[in-house]
Amino acid sequence: MSKEVLIVGGGVVGLSIAYYLASTNHSVRIIERDDSLAKSCSEGNAGMVVPSHFIPLAAPGVISQGLKWMLNPKSPFYLRPRLSPSLARWIWLFTKHSTKRHVSDTQELLRDLSLESRRLHVELSKNEDFPLIQKGLLMLCQSNAGLDEEAQVAKVAHTLGLEAEVCDQNRLKELEPNAKINARGGIWWPQDCHLSPKDFIQALRHSILKNGGEFTLGEVEKLEIDHGKVKDVITKSGKIYSAETIILAGGIDTTELAKQVGLALPMQGGKGYSVTLPEPTANPLLCSLLKEGRVAVTPMGGTLRVSGTMEICGTDTSVSKRRLRGVIEAFCNFYPQYSPSDFENLEPWVGLRPCSPDGLPYLGFAPQHDNLIIATGHSMMGLSLAPITGKLVADLVSGNKSKINLARLSPGRF
Repeated sequence: MSKEVLIVGGGVVGLSIAYYLASTNHSVRIIERDDSLAKSCSEGNAGMVVPSHFIPLAAPGVISQGLKWMLNPKSPFYLRPRLSPSLARWIWLFTKHSTKRHVSDTQELLRDLSLESRRLHVELSKNEDFPLIQKGLLMLCQSNAGLDEEAQVAKVAHTLGLEAEVCDQNRLKELEPNAKINARGGIWWPQDCHLSPKDFIQALRHSILKNGGEFTLGEVEKLEIDHGKVKDVITKSGKIYSAETIILAGGIDTTELAKQVGLALPMQGGKGYSVTLPEPTANPLLCSLLKEGRVAVTPMGGTLRVSGTMEICGTDTSVSKRRLRGVIEAFCNFYPQYSPSDFENLEPWVGLRPCSPDGLPYLGFAPQHDNLIIATGHSMMGLSLAPITGKLVADLVSGNKSKINLARLSPGRF
């Protein structure tokens, strides 16, 4: 039975939801505040599909490492101190979940979500004709301690049925013959993939329109509630929209809208930067993560994207030149064929990742509102988990039973 569905948010998550709903004959409208997606996390992200990321953001050692980085203006992590009850609550919950038990309890769920999302990414690339590069990802390490730590992660991955290979320098050269790498070794994750977010977005939009979906430009300001249901969605311009099912998939902006239905959704914006080299001198074949630099490197066609930082800073989207310089310098340290001068006069992109305090997305019906679905909180894995999120939400709307237990992802779990 087809339904009328209104989706707030047209980034990769909202588009993926719309794609699966429209392809199963539901009537879909997407409201997006910025048609170019320049203000979202979708257009400028690292473009990685990462089954290797089965450890949640909230994990042992994250807090102690973050405290060490706090005083370094070029460090890859920064938490801006401010008087904010919501930030204090988020920090408390994050600390509470940064345990070995939490990692153990969630790694199979993250594995299942990621592997199924990867399968859907492959299916989408074939059906919608956009490139998906299935050559794996290199986690590159410059220190023995870093390599040992990542080798332990690879061991755990093997117990979960994931593929991972510990590589010395010779093996790195075999896997990556195009670019010189300054690293002691690394881990090759052959199941990881990468793509151009722009290609992905364009393919989804084209298919949604072809299947009758509609796009509306506007910023949602208010949700009208009537007898436990969201009756109307009102934009700042005063336009009113209604549908049988409402889906909030607007990233960090979902937090304020959720408050209107009595849902205090713990979530903080994790600011990240990227810079894209239009004509790289030696474009790598594989995407990579730089262990000590906390930087992502992604070849996208003839361009090369360098991404990094995690700044917990509210909704501030200003660019810290020193922190951006830290990202570029870390990249050049690992890839010595490049220098910071290669990045001069390039416009950086900035986006706010929606970060939950336990490192898991919010996915499911809002408590006490049976026509409102929340889909956000994917942190750095929005694009990676977008297809499985879209499929799971489409199942919720259609009343289909999912193979994946969504109880741990409940928007009301806190």
